[in-house]
Amino acid sequence: MSGQVSYESVAAGAELPEVSYPVSRLSLVKYCGASGDFNFIHWSDRIARAVGLPDVIAHGMFTMAQAGRYVTDWAGPGAVVTEFGVRFSSMVVVPDDDTGATIEVTGQVEEKLDGSRVAIVLTARSAGAKVLTRARAVVRLP
Repeated sequence: MSGQVSYESVAAGAELPEVSYPVSRLSLVKYCGASGDFNFIHWSDRIARAVGLPDVIAHGMFTMAQAGRYVTDWAGPGAVVTEFGVRFSSMVVVPDDDTGATIEVTGQVEEKLDGSRVAIVLTARSAGAKVLTRARAVVRLP
């Protein structure tokens, strides 16, 4: 999906392709190190289950980052994300197996704005559940 999108080439209402992002226990441990968030629920089965979770869960900000990655990959290197926000609506449960979990992200150009900007609404799902709501980015395109 990477490339360079121009303001002129984008139409309001355009659907963006779905991209799947794998989530493994290893990616969560790496994110713990990068973020400094070593909460046990993100890497320990025992603790996650002890606090009532079905299994280890991804960090909310990890999930948000995948949606941000989706936007920047779509827009390309010359674009600038000027606004980005989400609400967390469900957990990304990451089992300790060969497949882990997957976050599927799709988008739609909501509207073209002034200043070569476009508003993108995003949908992120994992295991059939919507994991982000009110996910929206504004991107300035070349």
